[in-house]
Amino acid sequence: MKQYDYLIVGSGLFGSIFAYEANKRGKKCLVIDKRPHIAGNIYTKEIEEINVHEYGAHIFHTSNDNVWQYINKFADFNRYTNSPIAVYKDELYNLPFNMNTFNKLWNVKTPAEAKAKIDEQVNENNIKNPKNLEEQAISLVGKDIYEKLVKGYTEKQWGTKATDLPPFIIKRLPVRFTYDNNYFNDLYQGIPIGGYTQIIEKMLIGIDVKLNTDFFANREKLEGLADKIVFTGMIDEFYNYKFGALEYRSLRFEHEVLDEKNYQGNAVVNYTEYKIPYTRVIEHKHFEYGMQPKTVITKEYPTEWHKGDEPYYPINNDKNNQIYSKYKALADKENNVIFGGRLGEYKYYDMDDVIEEALKVVQNELL
Repeated sequence: MKQYDYLIVGSGLFGSIFAYEANKRGKKCLVIDKRPHIAGNIYTKEIEEINVHEYGAHIFHTSNDNVWQYINKFADFNRYTNSPIAVYKDELYNLPFNMNTFNKLWNVKTPAEAKAKIDEQVNENNIKNPKNLEEQAISLVGKDIYEKLVKGYTEKQWGTKATDLPPFIIKRLPVRFTYDNNYFNDLYQGIPIGGYTQIIEKMLIGIDVKLNTDFFANREKLEGLADKIVFTGMIDEFYNYKFGALEYRSLRFEHEVLDEKNYQGNAVVNYTEYKIPYTRVIEHKHFEYGMQPKTVITKEYPTEWHKGDEPYYPINNDKNNQIYSKYKALADKENNVIFGGRLGEYKYYDMDDVIEEALKVVQNELL
């Protein structure tokens, strides 16, 4: 008899939901994480009485009723609405691209005027078959929006010139002909009052958890503890890179406590100019309408990923998708391993997607 029914590798949303649901059904679980804390990338840490999103801004949004009801079992959410601002040189613009943006760009006031201006720029460039991301973006929104609000940000994000990026990365650029700064169109949106870490803490009550535990450093011993594994790490690493390494982008975060009440007046400010090395500055207190005497900001720097670095999002181009398909074929044959999450499934999931996928796995595995 093994000690556990499930060994769950990773204490982020996917692993913790599975552990919670399995534990509820009488299964014995061990959750391990190589970091010194639970909650994965949604981990929030209290600094100066402010819940700081340690791994970048996490704004919960979904249109899935079941997902919204599920996550609300673990926290109360506030009414935070994501309304980021973009800075280009000495100019400020509202995101997503909407009538406030167009008014600032061209001094237009009506949707018809804004649409005419975009159409004029798209027609001027007359790009029928975009060969790269730059041409794709210009064919969608014209040069002004592209050059001020897309080009520099995208090149920083991917670490490559826009002319060297494939067009499929930008399938569409949402343009709204309304005076609405709400970035998401989802039915539900908000931030958990008191931060995200409490959600995972509640999920893992009564479950064995080991932190600072690297699965690959103790693989044989750990695999021997449980009948099945739920793996939320990199699928290519699980298979020892036998088909080659998948590619990811990484991020670096610089946190700073400032002795002032209000640094930038908004939770998220994007910097779209290429020469500014970070993509955005997050001021965490604004997620929860904080009035603390100090503030905490985070500068977010996209970086190239190398083995050993923290992978944040997959690069789903044709080359990587072909490699992943080989790993997926192996994973589909596994009887005792379940892969999940961004890294386990090599997909760019938002939080609501992760919850939805985790609950599907629970349905298939435990019901």
